[in-house]
Amino acid sequence: MADSETLDTARADLPNFIAEMRDNFESVAEVVGAPLDQVAADPPSIVGYLQLFVDRLPVDEMEQDDWVTLHTDLVSVVARLMQHYLGASWEVAADAKPPGYRYRLAATDRNGLVHRVDPFEVVAVELQQRPIDVARIVASAQLSLGQPASD
Repeated sequence: MADSETLDTARADLPNFIAEMRDNFESVAEVVGAPLDQVAADPPSIVGYLQLFVDRLPVDEMEQDDWVTLHTDLVSVVARLMQHYLGASWEVAADAKPPGYRYRLAATDRNGLVHRVDPFEVVAVELQQRPIDVARIVASAQLSLGQPASD
């Protein structure tokens, strides 16, 4: 379990992490050819562009660094969409595994209940399936946050 100093440091770094995720979302939009003004105004519009990009990836030839990049890119998209759909926000949680904390998303449902999800875990689970389906990844995160995918 993380010590309080580690958690305090992670919490202090949270604004930097959030900025990195936001900047990465914009970078993903550029890489997949989505118009930045369009995805800024309507974040879900990135899904089609991202799916086409992912469909063209040579997944059988990808190396560890490629998977890490894809994982991070998908997390930044999931996070932005959960913020858009559900008003989710990032938070720090203690974790028994190194580094002793993890970043996760939290959202409050219509009944006032707070739901949390680790988007890194959601993406990791979904990356094990073929074909990689961006909408399925987004729906998994949305359902984990206590919201039906049709909302």
